[in-house]
Amino acid sequence: MNKAELIAAIAEEAGLSKKDAEKALKAFTDVVAAQMKKGEKVQLVGFGTFEVSERGEREGRNPQTGKPMMISASKTPRFKAGKALKDSLN
Repeated sequence: MNKAELIAAIAEEAGLSKKDAEKALKAFTDVVAAQMKKGEKVQLVGFGTFEVSERGEREGRNPQTGKPMMISASKTPRFKAGKALKDSLN
């Protein structure tokens, strides 16, 4: 499912126009991204949790030369599914 299909599904499920569904989806993604930038997590009970995971500096290898190199520390987004979502899939 791509973004346009998701917007159409949200519009149909919620009884909204596609334009309103698109605004709602954009607002949701903007708020989640803003909270994650602040280092906060967004927890939706029954669905899951969006949070930031920190990766420390580590040693890797250059795939072209095989020489060791340092990979700098970074932050990555992470989603952990909630129990209700996991149960609905099984």
